[in-house]
Amino acid sequence: MLVRNSVYRDQKGHPFYERAQKDPQGIAIIYFELAPGQFVEFFPAFDEQKPHTHFNEYVGYSHFSLLVDDIQQTKEKLINKDIAIDSGPSIGNSHTWQMWIHDPEGNRIEIMQYTDQSYQIVGNIQEKEE
Repeated sequence: MLVRNSVYRDQKGHPFYERAQKDPQGIAIIYFELAPGQFVEFFPAFDEQKPHTHFNEYVGYSHFSLLVDDIQQTKEKLINKDIAIDSGPSIGNSHTWQMWIHDPEGNRIEIMQYTDQSYQIVGNIQEKEE
């Protein structure tokens, strides 16, 4: 499934906003479904990003995400285990509930719950050229 840059054209301040203005038909996100409801998200590189040329030179991912059935209940469980919530829960740009935590080494972890409008659920998010 594809998400075009154009879906971010009205979201000033979002990292994809500038891309949406310059290249609305460009690809913002590709969702690759591995199993029902389980996706890997691919994001095209930004111009200023450096290629991975040597082992262990750059971090190879931004974060990983865990899908839960009830994000509010998950938040309470994490708090009860003294795990700090960095932000959320809130509805993210893909219309999916998201909450952020981090592991002891500072790696970001997204906790997410689909909505009936989540890009992963509604399918191919492409807008026609205007």
